[in-house]
Amino acid sequence: MSHHDRRLHAFRPDLADVRLHGQVDADRFVAGRPARVTVPHAALHNAPRADAGRSTEILMGDDVTVFDEADGWAWIQAGRDGYVGYACATALGGRTGDATHVVSVPRTFLYPAADLKLPHKAELPMGAAVMVVGAAETRGLAYALLSSGEAIVMSHLKPVDEHAQDFVSIAEMLLQTPYLWGGTTGFGIDCSGLVQLSMRMTGKDVLRDTDMQAGSIGEPVDPGADFSRLRRGDLVFWKGHVAIMASRETIIHASGHTMLVSREGLSEAVQRIGYLYGGPTAFRRP
Repeated sequence: MSHHDRRLHAFRPDLADVRLHGQVDADRFVAGRPARVTVPHAALHNAPRADAGRSTEILMGDDVTVFDEADGWAWIQAGRDGYVGYACATALGGRTGDATHVVSVPRTFLYPAADLKLPHKAELPMGAAVMVVGAAETRGLAYALLSSGEAIVMSHLKPVDEHAQDFVSIAEMLLQTPYLWGGTTGFGIDCSGLVQLSMRMTGKDVLRDTDMQAGSIGEPVDPGADFSRLRRGDLVFWKGHVAIMASRETIIHASGHTMLVSREGLSEAVQRIGYLYGGPTAFRRP
């Protein structure tokens, strides 16, 4: 009955999003309940099992809709990019208060109080959102304070309405981050996750997977002979892969070849990737 993409629409044989009523077959339809990610980051799986494939990740402060919960797993849809999957129910809580700040560096620490010499309680990734209620200074270092009394180095945060101007610069900050299939953070990231996170930090939310991005980000661009018309910020797509132009000749991408976010010459990458997977399939200008 339906040609809806299951990655972006919540429907199973037994249950579906009420907004899909009349469009998909399901035993029953529900509106879902609002929730929010309360852990630093959580994997979204394609089945309610810890050993199921990781599809993507959701970050602290992200709003989600929960359609079902059973055996410790929540079937959810992410509010930011619409992705559907299964997350550990313990990663979610209620929507209380609004975030004021977002982590603006690849990784930072959450301390039990405003003192970097204390053992940290958690590691927070770029993009995680928190509600700051105060400030403190210890030995000349400024900290943001959360309602729990926990602290984050103030310079590692930006107000939620303050965005980076250049998403390529964000990608450059993430150089040497380990490659992780389904990853979207500075602890581990894949190619489309790098594009998504980098653009997220400029205030622009984009879809998650390479095929979605190739059909939705910006406009198609003619690369020209020998890619001479490409410029910094353009996106180069292969089947199942995407890279960001860092200059007219080089790209940044989360590479399964190096297992890192790496900088590479575009011509070299085209030749290397083409040996196994063919040439570029699309070029987009955000």
